[in-house]
Amino acid sequence: MASDRKVVLVTRHTRIEELIARFHTLEQARFYVEHLGADFSDYVAEHVNYLLARHTVEAALASVARVQLLDRGFLPTYLFAPDDVVVALGQDGIVANTLKYLDGQPLVGVNPDPRRHDGGLLPFRPAEVTAVMPEILAHRRPLREVTMAQAALSDGQTLFAVNDLFIGPKSHTSARYELQLGGQKETQSSSGIIVSTGLGSTAWMTSIVTGSLGVARGLGLDSEIRSTPAMPWDAKFLRFAVREPFPSIASSASLIFGTTDQEAPMSVLSLMPENGVIFSDGIESDYLAFNSGVRATIGIAERIGYLVH
Repeated sequence: MASDRKVVLVTRHTRIEELIARFHTLEQARFYVEHLGADFSDYVAEHVNYLLARHTVEAALASVARVQLLDRGFLPTYLFAPDDVVVALGQDGIVANTLKYLDGQPLVGVNPDPRRHDGGLLPFRPAEVTAVMPEILAHRRPLREVTMAQAALSDGQTLFAVNDLFIGPKSHTSARYELQLGGQKETQSSSGIIVSTGLGSTAWMTSIVTGSLGVARGLGLDSEIRSTPAMPWDAKFLRFAVREPFPSIASSASLIFGTTDQEAPMSVLSLMPENGVIFSDGIESDYLAFNSGVRATIGIAERIGYLVH
């Protein structure tokens, strides 16, 4: 018997669907990909596997509950009910992109193609959904807590992040701002600030630290450290790094890496007359304008994410 609860299945477009939306026909998409020297059969295989996985998961969900299909592009405007169960079908990124719009609803990550995706946030395969969904609806599956970051602006806007926040310029220019952490404060010029959660500590933050350590070793400043250690997903602190800080007469570069928590809050005052932005989890299109005079307070969100395991 199906449950009265609603299950929201979040899906994404395949590369072929995105190409058809751009070029209007499958043959035009094929011509474009093959003209670039790429293997179109790989696009087809990915598309077929994803559609098969979506059909399998949707059928499994419909057998136990009401199902609502939701394209991930509508996540910013969709209103989830408090008792919804949410299933994300795709790569790890769709899990992070979905989780930041939830407020306590459990999220189930399903890997549509285990041969193609590692799926660190995708513990289930499509064929397993039939067995696990009754347990999830009955609250018998373990939940893993995920700490989220929050950027609260002085103009009243708020943005959440599951992996990381980016604070800086919209285009490839320098960001100017005043960074304050606890009792320290300095004016900086850089290509932006990355603030990472525990879940995101192995994502963008890792690439920044790894690159910095590589440059240091290239200059002969050898170190046994190769990267930053991963943080727990429920860590009650955030880690930040300033990208490409530039010291000058008008800017400093000493407060470039560290942590922030409730005891040592972090704030950033924009000194950019235009093109300043804050976005989260790599979604540049869903951003807050961050221009001169606006202050962002960066901290741990009261909202907690819950991933089903």
